[in-house]
Amino acid sequence: MRSASSVPDCWPFRCSRVLPLTPSAKDAAGRSGSRASEGGGRVLFGAGAVAAIGIALNFTSINPISALYWSAVINGVLAIPVMVLLMIMARRSDVMGRFVVGGPLYWLGWLSTAAMLLSVLAMAVGFFL
Repeated sequence: MRSASSVPDCWPFRCSRVLPLTPSAKDAAGRSGSRASEGGGRVLFGAGAVAAIGIALNFTSINPISALYWSAVINGVLAIPVMVLLMIMARRSDVMGRFVVGGPLYWLGWLSTAAMLLSVLAMAVGFFL
């Protein structure tokens, strides 16, 4: 007995027909020709530049574990202003509509932001002592 889904009965084994998993790019974008990839060149070259930087780092004396550590430190420090902005925006009804954050969730968000701030301050004190 066949189910209502488009997955054949023999799934995940070899089947005699091919499943159309995704629509074509033309159908998904709703356009074709040179306009279909408008701005895509920048993304492609940007990804290539990032990949080239990553490949170039292999030939330097930078320790990858140290780079991972410092990227996590920078991420933690930069998370504080982002969390503050998110908490301010979450309270505004013109931004959130009917999904305004209130009650215990609002205070839990500010508690998390304060915990992040205290951990960064403790890290900074420990770094300079």
